[in-house]
Amino acid sequence: MPDLVIGFDLDLTLIDTAPGFRDVLVALGTELGVEFPVDELVTRLGPPLDLLLAPYLPAEAIPAAGDRFRALYPEHAIASVPVLPGAHDAIAAVRRHGGRVVVVTGKYAPNAQLHLDHTGLDVDVLEGWVWGVGKAEVLRREGASVYVGDHVHDVEGARAAGVTSVSVLTGGSTADELRAAGTDVVLAGLEEFPAWLDAHLAARGGGVTAP
Repeated sequence: MPDLVIGFDLDLTLIDTAPGFRDVLVALGTELGVEFPVDELVTRLGPPLDLLLAPYLPAEAIPAAGDRFRALYPEHAIASVPVLPGAHDAIAAVRRHGGRVVVVTGKYAPNAQLHLDHTGLDVDVLEGWVWGVGKAEVLRREGASVYVGDHVHDVEGARAAGVTSVSVLTGGSTADELRAAGTDVVLAGLEEFPAWLDAHLAARGGGVTAP
């Protein structure tokens, strides 16, 4: 295994899932006869779907609604979802240093894989349906030394794994919220990641260690 392994979140870190999420939620609401506050929910992307749906559906209806959301997802949310600026370059930067790329996401893994295939994002490992501190186990297993995400719960996963937390401001968490959660680095977006990685590795003599 190479010395350098970098973990990335997927939604709102590597790809802009907001358009697809909106379209799936509209389709789900139409089927269920529920008018979800779509624009509000799109701004709250990050937590597991069940938590987002909980205020609007009876508890007993949520598992089936989640299953239906995931079934509707490929039709409504793949073609419309682009990579975020700098995503391909960020992965290429890891490759230039001989590293591996691990995507650790709360998204249902088969749908996450559809995004990777559609966008051509070149990753070595995809782990889906892990959230918050649950991401730490995957990061440790893969030998990651950095985890890049957009949400305070991504920071929690990095902190629990004992790896460097890099946060981008392309999701729903502010710089102040991310710093309060304990992130090590805040970047405006992935466009800034290659230069950061070069400097990070240079400061450690070409290798990466936990903070």
